[in-house]
Amino acid sequence: MNITSEPWGMHDGKNVELFTLENKNGVRAKITSYGGTIVSLKVPDKQGRFADVVLGYDKLEDYVKSHAFFGAIVGRYANRIANGTFTLEGREYRLAVNNGPNSLHGGKVGFDKKVWSPQKACHPSAAGLELTYTSPDGEEGYPGTLKCKVTYLLTNDNELRIEYHATTDKATVLNLTNHSYFNLAGEGSGSVLDHHIMINADYFTPGNADLIPSGEKESVAGTPMDFTKMRCIGERIDEDYEPLKFGMGYDHNYIISGGSGLKTAARVWDPQSGRTMTVETTEPAVQFYTSNHLKKMTGCKNGHAYDFRDALCLETQHYPDSPHHPNFPSTVLVPGDTYQQSTVYAFTAD
Repeated sequence: MNITSEPWGMHDGKNVELFTLENKNGVRAKITSYGGTIVSLKVPDKQGRFADVVLGYDKLEDYVKSHAFFGAIVGRYANRIANGTFTLEGREYRLAVNNGPNSLHGGKVGFDKKVWSPQKACHPSAAGLELTYTSPDGEEGYPGTLKCKVTYLLTNDNELRIEYHATTDKATVLNLTNHSYFNLAGEGSGSVLDHHIMINADYFTPGNADLIPSGEKESVAGTPMDFTKMRCIGERIDEDYEPLKFGMGYDHNYIISGGSGLKTAARVWDPQSGRTMTVETTEPAVQFYTSNHLKKMTGCKNGHAYDFRDALCLETQHYPDSPHHPNFPSTVLVPGDTYQQSTVYAFTAD
């Protein structure tokens, strides 16, 4: 296992580095200190041929200009908070609004736009990269000075593990995730509607046209939302079904079945390459998104252009808008407690 680094430019007066993690099988993950972004992830297909399975750009400046969150750590709060407000310990906080009337993925300048402090992580069985960022009290409207650490570990089992830790000096809300866009046939290969997916969820959280949850949970049984058994993503994506119309396809929070601890959230298979990606997490939910807002994006990696539904995201997280729904799992972090969660993306091919 090996990890190397190289300069990758500057942002906001800070040096940005690009790290390459490689395991004994030749699997390589490139991760930058800008946004903690997974820039590249090369894994083999059923014939041993490698391809990069995450969408993105070749240059730092393109990530800086982009609003697609390609491969980035998003926070302080992944997904949406309605009307950009929440009340905590009797005080109302107003957040930066960047998604209609709502706050999305941490606001106008979220964690995806920050330069994180990197160092190589010592681990006996993985190539590791540790990234830290301190979010000051009041940043994007959130209370508390938040100290965050995200560790990427590439194992010889072709797993990319992401471990999250955070502490605060004042009560706050926190919901972190990674926002990689996957295409198991290789980035730039076109639509993922022929990929097959299983999502380990009997329920999802329905919402309105702004994708703000109602607070209820709804069974997937008998609906186009049902992926409890693996099936083709494109099979029912365009049906006349209100949640799909609101999302312009799949853009929904699924409640993962199973107890606490690391559990399977989803499994994706590409019949063309034979690649399978299994996602495991300690989080209670996963947002399944079929990149419905990618529209004729040019100048991407390797000169490729990305378009509508050319990728899928599986963002492991807590529920959207949890601060407004006491019946949802809490996202409150208080002084003295530690936020911890883990997500694993494991790759095989046959």
